[in-house]
This record gives sequence, C-alpha cells and structure tokens, in this order.
Amino acid sequence: MKSLTKNTQTHAQIERLVAHAFPETGIADDEQAVLELKEGWFNAAYQIRLRGGRQVVLKIAPPPGADVMQYERHIMFTEVAAMRRVRAVPGIPVPEIYAFDDSLTLCDAPYFFMAHVEGQTLDQLEDTLSAAELAALHRKTGAVIRAVNQIEGPYFGYDGNPALRADTWREAFTRIFEAVLEDAERKGFAYDFTPDELRAALNRHASALEEVTAPRLVHWDAWNPNFFARDGEIVGLIDFERALWAEPLMEAQFRPLFGEGVTPPMEGYGQTTFTPAEEQRMHLYTLHLALVMHTECAYRQYDTDEIFNFSRDLIRREMAWLTAD
Repeated sequence: MKSLTKNTQTHAQIERLVAHAFPETGIADDEQAVLELKEGWFNAAYQIRLRGGRQVVLKIAPPPGADVMQYERHIMFTEVAAMRRVRAVPGIPVPEIYAFDDSLTLCDAPYFFMAHVEGQTLDQLEDTLSAAELAALHRKTGAVIRAVNQIEGPYFGYDGNPALRADTWREAFTRIFEAVLEDAERKGFAYDFTPDELRAALNRHASALEEVTAPRLVHWDAWNPNFFARDGEIVGLIDFERALWAEPLMEAQFRPLFGEGVTPPMEGYGQTTFTPAEEQRMHLYTLHLALVMHTECAYRQYDTDEIFNFSRDLIRREMAWLTAD
C-alpha cells in the first residue's frame, strides 16, 4: 500500500542505521539483505539480514512535517513503550526491541529495530489451512489479546498525546472521537453525516461509557496481518503503534469485521455474551474505527479507494444501529 506517510530510505541510509545498532555485525553483503515490507499503511518497514544470518526488522516513523491525525502523534514512542510493557509479561509472543533511536541524528525520524518473527501472518495462512485449523488459531488470538488487556494503565487515552487523555473513559473517548472529526475538518473532508449528527449518535449512548473505570492496555489494531503463526501456535503479535489505555471491548476481536455473532476470537478471549450497555459501546467503538479509517484516506492519499469505500459503508451501518428508535 502506497501512502504519503511512508518514510522510505535508500540502501546506504539503511546501512548506516544498521551499523549504529549492530556495530559488531552490520548488514549482510547481499543484494537481498534488505527487503521492504510493503503491507503496512503508515510506517516504512524493512526486513534485514545481518552478517551471520540473523534477521531483524527496521521500522521508521513518518518524515518530518508529515501531516498525521492527532492520535498518531509520537506514535512510534507509543509502539515501543507498549511492546516493552507487554514483553515483560510472560507468555505473550511479542518481538524483542533491539534498539530505539529518536535522536534524529542518523535519520530524519524515529526508528527502531526488533526481532524478526519466524512464521506466517494469519491472512497469509487463510488459503492454506482448513476452516477448523483457522478457527483454532483465531481462538488463540483471543487468548493473546486477553493477556494484553490485563495490563493496567495510569489514565485513559494515548501515551503519545496528552491532549487525548482523561481520568474517566467517557471523557477520554469523547476527546478521541472529537479529534477525528477535527482531523477531517482540517482537511475539508466530509462524511455522509454531519459532525453534529455523529456527535449526537455518541451522546445518545455516552452514558454506557461510564461503566468503564479501569484503564487497560488495548492493542486496537490486532487484525490478521499482525498475528504470526507457526505449527498451529500464535508466535508473534506486532504493530502496537495505535495502542492506548482504554476498554478491552475496543479491540479488533470485538468488531464485526471478524464475523457476525459469536466468533472464534471471542471464544478464545472468553467473552461471548454482552450486556445492552456493552453492545452500545461496541457499536460506538466500531463507528470510531470507521471514522478513523475514512479520515485516514485524506491524510495518506492511498493509491486505491478500497479503504474509502469500506469505511464509508461501515459508518453508514453503525449510524443506522446507533440512531435506531
């Protein structure tokens, strides 16, 4: 996916970063030692082979001056901090962070190196495994996310943006929701609904947010491309850049994109029934996700309208539920 935020680097620039992080080994003398990982939508990423054969992954934040949404500010700091927190918990398969540099001395943006995960992503395995094998893996993703969600936080909101934090979840989520509308307005980007109509949908169900009193670490972006599997086990979870302190029901495992009704990720998580207030919050979170995806199109200038059309339909569907009598 091509995107304006991807801060791609030359081979010579990458060599300098590798030499700084791994001075005793350096990059392998091979034309295939650096491979760009093109699946992501935001950061530039490379799979790199060091001398001696070890594989690592380099991730580079957007270039200076890149126009990003409010929740994306200092996003790489958030990712590294979240991964280090999670890795400290036994049993959660998160790659080790080898080096993080936000000094801007060798690169015009923060970057980090992490361990390469030996395995295939769940989306890569969809056409090679049986439905039962995939369902078993999806149940295991639910268990992994539940373990992540046990980590308690100091406040609700984002580590990278103090303006999007609060002591209560209702206030924090309202700020986060409003920030997306402001991001759209700044770009002159219009939805099929007015900002006031979207705010009214949130306000109609906002009292349900008051039930949430404990900030928990939420990955928020735990889709199939971010889970790695090998030999029937989940061996890696990556891309914590959008992590925040929130309610676990904000996780991807509770979005209808995984399927309607009770899904294998829900079964693995251990929650398959929901109260009316929880259902309200889940629909609010899905609307927020759809608004983020839709607004991102104005910032990233993707070379395809796939995300635009998908998110537009999702906004319509969620607004129909949230505004129904």
